[in-house]
Order: sequence, then structure tokens, then C-alpha cells
Amino acid sequence: MKSVDKSEKYWKTNIKYVKTLLSIWFAFSFLFGIILKDFLNEFSIAGFKLGFWFAQQGSIYVFVILIFVYVKLMKNLDKKFGFRK
Repeated sequence: MKSVDKSEKYWKTNIKYVKTLLSIWFAFSFLFGIILKDFLNEFSIAGFKLGFWFAQQGSIYVFVILIFVYVKLMKNLDKKFGFRK
């Protein structure tokens, strides 16, 4: 595989990962915390309405988890393309 093809495929995969993970974060922060707030507020976690919890805590937790997922994905991608030492 040519170096240019390898690099291009690497970055296309990286962009796909970023788009997917940001879409997940968008769903948890915007959709659950704002759009679906009224529906989710019918449920509670530790005494807090679920819509409020997603807006205040849940989206932050999901974002941190997504950072670790991205690190894992990129380590595997680097290994696959031989960029890892």
C-alpha cells in the first residue's frame, strides 16, 4: 500500500470515529438533556429528574467515557496502520 493511500485511509477512518463519537455525545447532551427533557423527567436517578440529570451530569459522564473510547480506537488504528512504536 502506498504511503499516501495508507495515510488517506487512516484519516478517513479517524474522521469516521470522530463523527460517530460526536453524534453519540450530541444525542446524550442535546437530545436527552434538552429535547427529550420533559419525557425523561418522568423518571428519576437518585432523587433527581432524569432530564435534569442528563443535562447536568449525564452528558459530562458520557463525554469522558467517549474520550477513553476514542483513545482505545486510535491506539488500535495506529497499531493497524503501523504508526505505533
